[in-house]
Amino acid sequence: MSSTSENRPTVVLVHGAFADASSWNGAIELLRHEGHSVVAPANPLRGLAHDAGYLSDFLDSLDGPLVLAGHSYGGAVISQAAAGNPRVKALVYVAAFIPETGESALELSGRFPGSTLGSNLDSVSTGTETDLYIKADAFHHQFAADVPAPVTDLMAATQRPITASALEEKATAAAWKTVPSWSLIATEDFNIPPAAQRFMSERARAHTTEVSASHAVSVSQPAAVAHIIEQASQVIAG
Repeated sequence: MSSTSENRPTVVLVHGAFADASSWNGAIELLRHEGHSVVAPANPLRGLAHDAGYLSDFLDSLDGPLVLAGHSYGGAVISQAAAGNPRVKALVYVAAFIPETGESALELSGRFPGSTLGSNLDSVSTGTETDLYIKADAFHHQFAADVPAPVTDLMAATQRPITASALEEKATAAAWKTVPSWSLIATEDFNIPPAAQRFMSERARAHTTEVSASHAVSVSQPAAVAHIIEQASQVIAG
């Protein structure tokens, strides 16, 4: 590995609800082509404190400086997991929640009009929790309208559920207050209203880019996702 590559941070990609780590595959390929070390751990999607704790422990297994990127609910997870970790040098939010302490994902998505997610969810009781899935026949339009239907059919079949309580759980930390942040806003998002994304991005003073994309922007426009992560990595690498 070249000295330039050695000076680059490790990029950690955290997926959100109704997806899995493979949703980052296109961006991973592009970032690795540019010499980045990239990992995309599984997000448990069991609860904000639980998931942030899991990610925090995972970060402890890595060496050197880190750039964290979170999609959707994964944005709330990286915000909480990065708090107090001096090795996290940048946060990148991809069509993501950027909550303030005391805010939940559900509250933020409902604060502005435009989300149609609620009416397109199925719930499954697991005894102790309620797992949420996007209805298979609504998945393409709701989550990934700019992704080819054969691909979204597979995404719908393999989607990871999130607990209802995870979306209601309030954030207890907001690392974006002290860590430089970048935000990619998807303007055709039916999960998190673009107005909510803009509000959160402006509040976090994030370096912001807007793209015409669905909520599944990491799948439909991996080059745009990789580009903003590359921007954050270059700035913090000096």
